[in-house]
Amino acid sequence: MKIERSLVRRTVAVAAAGATALVLAACGGADDGGSVGSAGHGGHSAAASATASPTPSASTPDARGGHNAADVAFAKGMIPHHRQAVEMADLAPGRAGSPEVEKLAAEIKKAQDPEIRTLSGWLTAWGEEVPAEGAAMDHSSHGMDGMDGMMTDQEMRGLRDASGEAFDTAFLELMVKHHEGALAMAETERADGAFAPAKKMAAQIITSQSAEIERMNGLLGEG
Repeated sequence: MKIERSLVRRTVAVAAAGATALVLAACGGADDGGSVGSAGHGGHSAAASATASPTPSASTPDARGGHNAADVAFAKGMIPHHRQAVEMADLAPGRAGSPEVEKLAAEIKKAQDPEIRTLSGWLTAWGEEVPAEGAAMDHSSHGMDGMDGMMTDQEMRGLRDASGEAFDTAFLELMVKHHEGALAMAETERADGAFAPAKKMAAQIITSQSAEIERMNGLLGEG
């Protein structure tokens, strides 16, 4: 009986030791699983963060430096438009019949020259092509004849050939039309653009050129 009891005790001890080993192994597995689970949770958190804060697509204004296609179109259209206005203004000295027209031409050039440089700088920063220097005189290449108030080659030749009162009348009439085209472009930018400085310039163009149109119409009325 003593031998049997001893055998039973040994069997129980072995079983208990095996159970302990199994428990320890299970705990180790739980720890390992916990680590994996933790990594899993970390991966889930990273995925959640990525979902919560998606990378902006290239089409969004923020990803493109705060500008959009309307801003690019505004800059690319206004540069040759302004260049032609400056070209027209440069004809006034020696041709204008009144000091008022010559003064107005000088003011137009003074206002639009810096804007051309600013618009060109924006396009360069955006990785866009700046219209070629001669674009304002090659309207057909842009399909802009008679559009946006741009002068045709014939109208520009007529202005170059005029002098005195004839020049004043032609300059004022053509510049009114030219300014009206700029106002339309600026209104589009103000409505559709995303780049704050461009929208601000558009608003300034609307204010200043509207005032100049009124002034030019007044000079035409006096004539």
